[in-house]
Amino acid sequence: MRMERLTFLVLATIVGLLSLIGSTQAQLKLGFYAKSCPKAEKIVLDFVHQHIHNAPSLAATFIRMHFHDCFVRGCDASVLINSTSNNQAEKDSQPNQTLRGFDFIDRVKSLLEDECPGVVSCADVLSLIARDTIVATGGPYWEVPTGRRDGVISRSSEALNDIPPPFGNLSTLQRLFANQGLDLKDLVLLSGAHTIGIAHCQSFSNRLYNFTGVGDQDPSLDPRYAANLKANKCRTPTANNKVEMDPGSRNTFDLSYYSLLLKRRGLFESDAALTTDATTLGLVQKLVEGPIEEFFAEFAASMEKMGRIKVKTGTEGEIRRKCAVVNNS
Repeated sequence: MRMERLTFLVLATIVGLLSLIGSTQAQLKLGFYAKSCPKAEKIVLDFVHQHIHNAPSLAATFIRMHFHDCFVRGCDASVLINSTSNNQAEKDSQPNQTLRGFDFIDRVKSLLEDECPGVVSCADVLSLIARDTIVATGGPYWEVPTGRRDGVISRSSEALNDIPPPFGNLSTLQRLFANQGLDLKDLVLLSGAHTIGIAHCQSFSNRLYNFTGVGDQDPSLDPRYAANLKANKCRTPTANNKVEMDPGSRNTFDLSYYSLLLKRRGLFESDAALTTDATTLGLVQKLVEGPIEEFFAEFAASMEKMGRIKVKTGTEGEIRRKCAVVNNS
């Protein structure tokens, strides 16, 4: 009996140690490629510095792409996978149809494959590009621990279900963020990326022309702002021109997005939703009143948190050789 108990204890200890080692290995870490591909992060950064100023608006695209990727199956670059004859991928789902810059990512990945074949994941490439392009265009810096592996599944339907929609109310947004381990503070801070974004009229035209289905306008939208939109970029219900999320300041990562929310000038219903709850409204007001440095630090913390959502590490997934297709496809 004693021997059996001793054997059980020894086995339990071994299992415990193995699980501890496994969980340690599964964690992302700064400098993950220090030995396996020492120049990896510099290759990404150098490419960004060489090319982002030719198209600075891509910074907003990449941070949105990173966000959309992490909300579906975790941060595993599944948003980069092409559709096939028998599968419509996330990339072609309605929330992702205005994403661009995939060739930029492919070019960085190609350089990394030349340097260290089969080592650096597309998930890490996307995470690093999102950070580096934001910093290169004057936005906040955040740490990007690496070691993510790439997913092999990408489904359009999951993107449609999991990505927070522009017409979402606070309850919907809170639920979708909570599904990813993010809270209301993260919702407010990550929405701040809209300070450099653009939208298309179709994503909010119902607020201008048919809010409740009877040809009315959203009463929560500032009437003068709505009139300006109707007179210029969104002249008809079917117009689909680009509109700055943060008019007059779209190229500067600043606090004006939050100031506009308090003036009822957030473009999306999901933007306006941040002012419908005491907690989120209080956070918006605090950001507007505080120094920009505080926003940058808080935003960085939420980005680091988002970048860890359901990551694949260890032996999960794969390291895709090309970001648009799974290996052996």
